[in-house]
Amino acid sequence: MKRQEVRDLDDQDIQVKLKEIEEQLFRLHFQMSMGQMDGLKKVRQMKKDRARMLTVRRERQMAGESK
Repeated sequence: MKRQEVRDLDDQDIQVKLKEIEEQLFRLHFQMSMGQMDGLKKVRQMKKDRARMLTVRRERQMAGESK
């Protein structure tokens, strides 16, 4: 997910996406530990998307506090 796509989402959508990503990451880590999958690239991309969303959410919180 691109940076601008994340910024276009509202706070509620970001929360939903974060929850979905965390569930998927849990499943992928479990599959990797069982040796069923070698989707390291997908895990890395999901972590980056998660970090982007958390960053945007934090920026919005900080902007709200400064007003």
